[in-house]
Amino acid sequence: MMEKLQQAQQEMEERKTQLNHVLLDEKSPDGSIEVEISANAEIKKINFSKEIAEYDAEELEDLLILTLNKAIERANTTKEQELARVAQSSMPNIPGFN
Repeated sequence: MMEKLQQAQQEMEERKTQLNHVLLDEKSPDGSIEVEISANAEIKKINFSKEIAEYDAEELEDLLILTLNKAIERANTTKEQELARVAQSSMPNIPGFN
């Protein structure tokens, strides 16, 4: 049983590392900001369209916060789903993991 738990823990750690390479894109509602984020919620890139120059500082801040929060939420959801899948496949007969 202990060996099975150690193996499952190792698989979880490996999957967490792999999630650094799972990249997700999120765009602002108007498409002026695009964020690339890893499934471990590490911001990789932020792109701004030329139209962003038309916004004042407050509008830009609101759009950026909205887009970053959506990206982080999506990354967290993806990570939770992936780790749950690993847990399910690693420990299918342990109560509380299915």
